[in-house]
Amino acid sequence: MSDDRLIVALDVADALTGLQLADRIGPAVSFYKIGLGMLTGGGLALANELKQDHGKRIFLDMKLFDIGATIEAAVRGLAQFDLDFLTVQGDPQVVTAAKTGAGTTDLKILAVTVLTSLDRSDLDRNLIKPGDVADIVVERASNAFAAGADGVIASPHEAALIRALPEAEGKLIVTPGVRPAGSAVGDQKRVMTPAEAIAAGADHVVVGRPVWRADDPRGAAEAILREINSPQALQPNH
Repeated sequence: MSDDRLIVALDVADALTGLQLADRIGPAVSFYKIGLGMLTGGGLALANELKQDHGKRIFLDMKLFDIGATIEAAVRGLAQFDLDFLTVQGDPQVVTAAKTGAGTTDLKILAVTVLTSLDRSDLDRNLIKPGDVADIVVERASNAFAAGADGVIASPHEAALIRALPEAEGKLIVTPGVRPAGSAVGDQKRVMTPAEAIAAGADHVVVGRPVWRADDPRGAAEAILREINSPQALQPNH
C-alpha cells in the first residue's frame, strides 16, 4: 500500500467517474477524499465501495455546521460507514457534538479552521474579526483541540504554527491548498508544494485537480509521492 500522507480528492461528478479514476490510479494511492460536491452523485456509496471492496482509507469532507443535536445525529449516522476522517466546522460546540456522535468508533473528527480559498479580504466581507489570517487559524485550531478535535484542516502556511502548539501534540494536521510545482493554483489562495507542506508539519496533504485532471493520474500521484519523500520534505520550513 502506498504512502497515505497523500490524500487524493475525488472532486468529480459522480461515483462511477470516481471509481473509474481510482481504478486508473490503482495501488499508487491508498487514501481518498470525497466531498460535498459528490454527495448527490453517490458519494457515500463510493466511499463504502472504496473502503470495503478496495481497502482504501476514506476522508469524508462534509464541513458540517448546525446546532449540536443535529451535528451529533448526523455524525452518528455517518460513523456507521467505517470511514476514517470527517470534517466539521471548527466552532467548539460543533466539534464537541461531532465527537459525541462519533462515540467509540475510529472516525477522526477534523475541524475546519479557515478555508484555503479565503484571504483577509474574504474574511472582512464575511464579518470575521480583524487580524492576521494565520493568527485566526491558529486560534481556531487551539479552540478546536480544546473541544476534542482529533485534528484540523488548515493551509500549509499555518501548519508549522499549529504544530508548535502544545495542545497539537498527537493531533492531525491535514492541508488542502497543496499544488505541485508548476500546477495551476485555481481557486486556492494560500498554497504550498507537497514537500513544503510536509516539512511544515502536515500529516496529510490533499491534492485534487493536479491528479484527476492529469492525462496520467497515476503518474501524477506517483510524482507527488516522490516529492513527499524527497529531502526537501524533511527540512522544517521557517
